[in-house]
Amino acid sequence: MAMENEIKILDACCGSRMFWFNKHEPHTTYMDIREETLTLCDGRTTEVKPDVVADCRHCPFPDDTFNLVVFDPPHRSDLGDNSWMAHKYGKLQGDWRSFLKESFDELMRVLKPGGTLIFKWNEKQYGLSEIREAINPYTPLFGHLTRRCGTTIWMTFMKFNN
Repeated sequence: MAMENEIKILDACCGSRMFWFNKHEPHTTYMDIREETLTLCDGRTTEVKPDVVADCRHCPFPDDTFNLVVFDPPHRSDLGDNSWMAHKYGKLQGDWRSFLKESFDELMRVLKPGGTLIFKWNEKQYGLSEIREAINPYTPLFGHLTRRCGTTIWMTFMKFNN
């Protein structure tokens, strides 16, 4: 039975949980819009097996549920529908700016006041300035650029009471 003070984490676009050290972290609800087993181009298989199948723009949770939200959505819209990257990482569909803004609005809704949202983005197709414009008025507190193997940035947001 969950206690009222229990720490709750949401991974809103969990995919195959690639960056998790513990892929079954007990405080975490893993959510994704899809559930499937994929065979990658090198013959390996990977599973997208969320606890909850739902769109991150329409979370099936009450307001102020999670202490921490992790948001690592698909980063690219220029992938072929049947490309291994689209299968492994997902593909941005339609208006990506609206997708990001609606997702942030919804994830902030389910985040508790004082809670933290960690956002991971790769700038291969859309740069940081475009992303920050799309998610306005949300402003990261701080972030970290990972340039060695690509152009990934991690950003940290907090939900304040006001």
